[in-house]
Amino acid sequence: MISPEILRRYPFFAGLTHDNLVTLANTAKEISVEQDQYLFHEGGEVRELYLVLEGAISVVMELPLQDSEHAVSDQLVGALETEAVVLSAIGPGEVFGWSGLVPPYQTMAGAKTLTSCRIVVFNCEALQKAFEDDCQFGFLMMQKVAQVIRERLRDRRMESLAHSVA
Repeated sequence: MISPEILRRYPFFAGLTHDNLVTLANTAKEISVEQDQYLFHEGGEVRELYLVLEGAISVVMELPLQDSEHAVSDQLVGALETEAVVLSAIGPGEVFGWSGLVPPYQTMAGAKTLTSCRIVVFNCEALQKAFEDDCQFGFLMMQKVAQVIRERLRDRRMESLAHSVA
């Protein structure tokens, strides 16, 4: 458990009641993670939602190496040479790992620390139980998560447009 006052500091949690913050705090723990450590990999199962307190996290995807020749057989068996490409950086006050709240709980990208970090980790199974018990709380939290997803999709779209024009 963490203090609900920690959560109150961050805009993501604005509009939540004190009881909501206490519920969130009861499902959470704080961890420290060194630089260059993966919290999860693309395509893996995740059952946590994360909040960055200090440091920076990179959202990464494994993409085929562009300067390598790729045989069709390698593509079929998943034996392509890949490199981790940073899609975005997430800093203090931002959440990530929303896949932990959305079935099938499979990540769309990986998360790797860019620096040493302090992170709050929320247990999504406990959160979902709390959302079932208080549907208004669950609805508000899922709206907040949807906004994060929308903003990240917008950022990717803008970046894609910028690269296609260049």
